[in-house]
Amino acid sequence: MEFLQQNWYWAALAVASGAFLFIETLRQRGDGSSLSPVQATLMINREDATIIDVREQNEFIQGHIPNARHIPLAALEKRGPELEKLKQQPIIVCCASGARSKAAIATLHKLGCEKVFNLQGGMAGWQQAGQPVTRKRK
Repeated sequence: MEFLQQNWYWAALAVASGAFLFIETLRQRGDGSSLSPVQATLMINREDATIIDVREQNEFIQGHIPNARHIPLAALEKRGPELEKLKQQPIIVCCASGARSKAAIATLHKLGCEKVFNLQGGMAGWQQAGQPVTRKRK
């Protein structure tokens, strides 16, 4: 007890740090719409999920998930009719880090797609997990 009284600021820092980690873990699991690269691979293999890459053309050319469809975020709503046949199957949305894909998920829900998931960490997370990347030549 004396240790805690003398080092209360370290104890408070440890509690605050633990609380932030706990809250972030709950936030990521809460909606169930985020997939790790391994979970995404399983969904691709088992449920024939489609990957939609919402990055810009120059980012897509530098490297993308094999068989990913490239539909930039700005063009997603205009190209909605292309996705008509995918409304019932799982769709995994990918961007560079996972931020743009959250906006794309909202658009896809608006277009009537039901099973839409965000790739955690985007392409950066995919590559860190050692998953395959395809490069498109100009």
